[in-house]
Amino acid sequence: MPTIRAFSLTNLFVLEFEIPLSGMMEVGMTKIIGRELPNIPWEEPGDACDMPVWRYSGNPIIERFATRNSNSVFNSAVVPFEDGFAGVFRCDSRSISMDIFAGFSKDGIHWKISDEPIALQGANAEIAEREFRYDPRVCFLDGKYYVTWCNGYRGYPTIGVGYTFDFRNFYQLENAFLPFNRNGVLFPRQIRGKYYMLSRPSDNGHTPFGDIFLSESPDMQYWGRHRMVMGTIKGDTSAWQSTKIGAGCVPIETEDGWLLIYHGVINTCNGFVYRMGCALLDLEEPWKVKKRTRNYILAPHELYECVGDVPNVVFPCAALTDAATGRIAIYYGCADTVTGLAFTTADRLMAYME
Repeated sequence: MPTIRAFSLTNLFVLEFEIPLSGMMEVGMTKIIGRELPNIPWEEPGDACDMPVWRYSGNPIIERFATRNSNSVFNSAVVPFEDGFAGVFRCDSRSISMDIFAGFSKDGIHWKISDEPIALQGANAEIAEREFRYDPRVCFLDGKYYVTWCNGYRGYPTIGVGYTFDFRNFYQLENAFLPFNRNGVLFPRQIRGKYYMLSRPSDNGHTPFGDIFLSESPDMQYWGRHRMVMGTIKGDTSAWQSTKIGAGCVPIETEDGWLLIYHGVINTCNGFVYRMGCALLDLEEPWKVKKRTRNYILAPHELYECVGDVPNVVFPCAALTDAATGRIAIYYGCADTVTGLAFTTADRLMAYME
């Protein structure tokens, strides 16, 4: 069994422990609640890895010209599907229109993405007209694959909602919220008989502020009972998330709470810098934060994360999990240009939040 090293926030000590690569999690370790995924993409960390999250050595896994007319492919979401994986991808065109496209993969690393954007069916005429679509998330819930994305409505950004059974036919529901809003992320099961979604109220521009909120729905159509989950941290206590934050991946259910991987932003003399963090939310009252990282878990350090259409960005949108081993594979946008893959475990993230 490999040795995992979990660093404290101050890096004053190193805790070493062993984690099994198959079977049930050992007593005392963080147990992911969900399906086993033995074909999860995975690569062991190098001996020099001193962070809770490490990059795939073959990054970026999706280049900017992956479709016939794409300028960039990033901020996209994937899920297990049939004997492989499927996903919804943000592909900005060479005219820099923003839209979402379906794709498939056998191994979660090599992808075939459609050259044509998703055609949404069934929407009310008031919201059916396409304006812009970007930054999708995908959540398997109640036997459907729900897709949420930033949807243009009369020139304003809000949260679009749709679903699919096969990633070939997609059906659009009502927009979840009034403008302005972004980063709509569903929870993967009902809680006390209700649906829950995280979002970040915003403005009409490149928002210079933002906190994470939670909303409840009885039917995936009417959303209310809005609660603030967490906000930015001012000063230099945790300055990487001092300007705005937003939900990233679909929350991961564990015995200890909902594990949320999110992005945080600081405004620098050279513009915004996007980094990645994580938090633990209460299982039954998910607007309550139990733990949160002070230090980031991944930051734009590699060339493909620092140089692109929008430099200095890592932006998580999806996480695959294997309940048997606690492994997590994170898909993230790099510099608003390409797609990267990174790895961690539930234990590493939990230890990093202590």
